[in-house]
Amino acid sequence: MHSVLAALLILETGLAWAPPPGKAPVITNASVQQYEDGPPVPPGHRFVAGEAVFFSLMVGGYAVSPSQQIRLSYRIQAFDPEGIPLVEPHPGKLEAELTDLDKDWRPKIRHTFVIPPYAPAGDYYVAATVRDEISGLESAVKVPFQVLGRSVPPSDKLVIRNFRFLASESAREPLLPAVYRGGERLWARFDLTGYKMGDKNRIEVTYGLSILSPSGKVLFTEAEAAREVDAPFYPKRFFEGVISLEIQPRTTPGEYTLVISAKDLVGGQAAELRERFRVE
Repeated sequence: MHSVLAALLILETGLAWAPPPGKAPVITNASVQQYEDGPPVPPGHRFVAGEAVFFSLMVGGYAVSPSQQIRLSYRIQAFDPEGIPLVEPHPGKLEAELTDLDKDWRPKIRHTFVIPPYAPAGDYYVAATVRDEISGLESAVKVPFQVLGRSVPPSDKLVIRNFRFLASESAREPLLPAVYRGGERLWARFDLTGYKMGDKNRIEVTYGLSILSPSGKVLFTEAEAAREVDAPFYPKRFFEGVISLEIQPRTTPGEYTLVISAKDLVGGQAAELRERFRVE
């Protein structure tokens, strides 16, 4: 009889505790900052493409086990204006043993990510989910943020856009009119877009250049001036090309033509652009 009672007591003890029904964890103070544990960015603040974003939140209302343990798991990920994941998801776990002094403790979860330098301008957001592994309940939150970046109009075929001659490598404004002198260096920038992407967002694009004389004769050719090969997590919808060329001191004055030839090696496409400049 005593052994039966003991067995029943053990059985009852093993079944005595269960997670209290009820409430999902409470997420508070979710925000993005410019530096770790900094103040939330003010309304209207815009992060620059290529900048780091610091995200954090606090969690309360979690269940506590009989041994005073808490067990939380979480997942954090940023998304662009179209809902495309900006960076890889960041999963994590938070486990701790509480003391009598910790009854009001709200653990803080942090995550830092970098906005891809080619991310377009727009309204982005961070999505975070916190799951209480003891109660089995979870909560989610979204925190918006804005990005200041370059936006290049999309294309369904390979194109060269936004071409501009420049006076120097660091010049921001186009050189208008496009006039150079013998002994100077020609600079040009442009965007390539409309190329196809392979597995894992892989791209491979090359571009070359030629210089034509005022009569149309080919004076110089570089079949492959640059090659862009990448497979980033976030799709690279465009990239900037740069050309630099020294104009010989004794170049005959006149109007010349710069020919840019691009090839999409993934999509099997080609594109060409011709722009004129003068030598005086």
